[in-house]
Amino acid sequence: MSEHTIVTTTTESEQAALRIASTAVEANLGACAQVNGPITSVYRWEGAVQTDPEWRVDIKTAADRVAALTEHIRAKHDYDVPEIVATPITGGSSEYLDWLVSETR
Repeated sequence: MSEHTIVTTTTESEQAALRIASTAVEANLGACAQVNGPITSVYRWEGAVQTDPEWRVDIKTAADRVAALTEHIRAKHDYDVPEIVATPITGGSSEYLDWLVSETR
């Protein structure tokens, strides 16, 4: 299992994305976060295909912080069923990855 993870979510506005990103970093649940957007998302919801603009938030964290970060995102999110996807980081700069862990303590 990887020691480092990127947790991704999407939300309806830049303001909501920045709120999730900043509160996660302030709570030491993520070392850093990037907000990208707008992006166009196509998805099925309640039996219909939807197309909407969204903002993506990628939060880098230590693997042992993923569960707490997931709960934090759920608490801060406006969606009924928010996207929360954890992707292992399988390599990278050892200095950066060490920093990532130290910032989530």
